[in-house]
Amino acid sequence: MRPSFNVRGTVQLPGDKSISHRYAMLAGIAEGPSRLENYSTGADCASTLACMRALGVRWQCTNGVIEIEGRGLALAPPIQPLDCGNSGSTMRMLSGIVAGQKFVSEMIGDESLSRRPMQRVITPLSQMGATIGSREGKPPLRITGAALNAIDYKMPVASAQVKSCILFASLYAHGETRVEESLRTRDHTEVALRAFGAQLEQGAIDSGHEIRIRGGQRLRGIEGRIPGDLSSAAFFLCAAALFPNSQLTLPNLLMNPTRARLLDILMQIGLRISVTQLDQIHGEIVGSIQVEGGKLRGITISGLDSAALIDELPVLAAIAPYTEQGVEIRDAKELRVKESDRIAAVARNLQRMGAQVEEREDGLNIPGGQALHGAELESFSDHRIAMAFAVAALRARGETLIRGAESAAISYPTFFQTLEQVAER
Repeated sequence: MRPSFNVRGTVQLPGDKSISHRYAMLAGIAEGPSRLENYSTGADCASTLACMRALGVRWQCTNGVIEIEGRGLALAPPIQPLDCGNSGSTMRMLSGIVAGQKFVSEMIGDESLSRRPMQRVITPLSQMGATIGSREGKPPLRITGAALNAIDYKMPVASAQVKSCILFASLYAHGETRVEESLRTRDHTEVALRAFGAQLEQGAIDSGHEIRIRGGQRLRGIEGRIPGDLSSAAFFLCAAALFPNSQLTLPNLLMNPTRARLLDILMQIGLRISVTQLDQIHGEIVGSIQVEGGKLRGITISGLDSAALIDELPVLAAIAPYTEQGVEIRDAKELRVKESDRIAAVARNLQRMGAQVEEREDGLNIPGGQALHGAELESFSDHRIAMAFAVAALRARGETLIRGAESAAISYPTFFQTLEQVAER
């Protein structure tokens, strides 16, 4: 990656991954057709579409628009295992749907996914009545569907994917399912369920937040445009933050309150951000933002912020050495069970670039005021690590080589081309 002194231009981001996954699944079990514009171009979301097709859902892509013919709640038995590729989102959320079917499904993934923990969805689905076999709580999963029963479930780990799995399964359950979370996670599933016609109740309680939903509800297809992916935007926002003269525009960006904490954090460390043209599409807030670079201050990210920013923490850590006071990340142990051990991956790559880093069990402490040099880095087959260090390399002295950088295609196939377009010497 060549040195750069500015990040300028307009970035049209692909559709949000989180919403794309959910819309594809819900469209498949809705009644009638759905038409989805700006569906994510990433490989993970393609895995979700492939699994839905294997379950008998017909869909086609025409001029970038996904048209899905819903089957209603009853899907078709798959002839082959449902291949989730690298997508933990696909496996965890879709398991809630297949748990309510009248057949057996086997869910598999690539080498990375096969190491990721699935007991967190096995436990609640088993309580609801499904029978699930696994390899010591890891994929592949063999799910024997059943007539499910509603449960009252308190989430032991803050996870939007696990919450979504339970809410999807609740559509097949007899009675009302209640999910309680001590830390409120992303609410895309709740918003999407309402968009497809489901009724649910949610709100704050003394111990956190709860969602209630009754089973047997029918969904209806929608026509919608998926807003730009805020997690993908994080890489360009952090790139702009590295250079005081940067000016970047990101139109039609997802501004969901459970995701937009990223913008607050970036403004706290010195990035100037203005939001325009706010709108609402199927319950999701969408807006355009304009950003200007500035002097980077330090910050400590912990507690609720660590949960809200779990996907964005790698790139925030990657630019931490360039801040004045440094960045400390706490309460982020979940990073160790993502596509890679992201805490260890960030620490190792920063050290190879000459940075001082303190690796902790649940996070990192990265002093500020450091100058990095180019180095040979590893992506660890993790899209977010590859993209995070492409950003860090922009301000490093000398050339950086990222091995396995093609893993960026998992979420953003054109990431490097887009970054090259907006990074000016």
